[in-house]
Amino acid sequence: MKKIVIMGVSAGVGKSTFAVKLGKELSLPVYHLDAYYWKPGWVEAEPEEFRSVQEGIVKTDKWIVEGNYTATADIRLSEADTMIYLELPLLVCVYRVLKRWLTNLGRTRPDVGEDCPEKMDAAFLKFIFTTYSARKVKMRERMRSFQNARPENTVIFLASQKQIDSFFNKKQEN
Repeated sequence: MKKIVIMGVSAGVGKSTFAVKLGKELSLPVYHLDAYYWKPGWVEAEPEEFRSVQEGIVKTDKWIVEGNYTATADIRLSEADTMIYLELPLLVCVYRVLKRWLTNLGRTRPDVGEDCPEKMDAAFLKFIFTTYSARKVKMRERMRSFQNARPENTVIFLASQKQIDSFFNKKQEN
């Protein structure tokens, strides 16, 4: 595991937290896609710029890239050797998004672009609820496609906090 993509079914599934912890354990640099996508004041990056940043990252020898951004997933997945996919239940994701919002109210998280203070709105919550099931299907298809693309590709599917904890406990034992 030297080039790792971390994706998840929804916001709040724990991609950023997982990536930071894994990066520390494996001594790999961690790249949060939200930090490259969001410009100050929650302005979206230009598509060409966002693609270019990722193309630069994946050319390096070792990395962990976390985030979904499916329109540019091809860049990351074509170079990755490992895909870790997190799929916690919908209500867990919603709870975590709300908790994250309250915990970081008025502050910019380190995994988001500069000068993007934490915010919450009904549209974002609606997005999570209305896209969860369809994203689950599409992400599982993407996972299978990645696994089948090259024999050396590894997929790690974690569907509960217990499985996530077990994953890290096994890493510490090795």
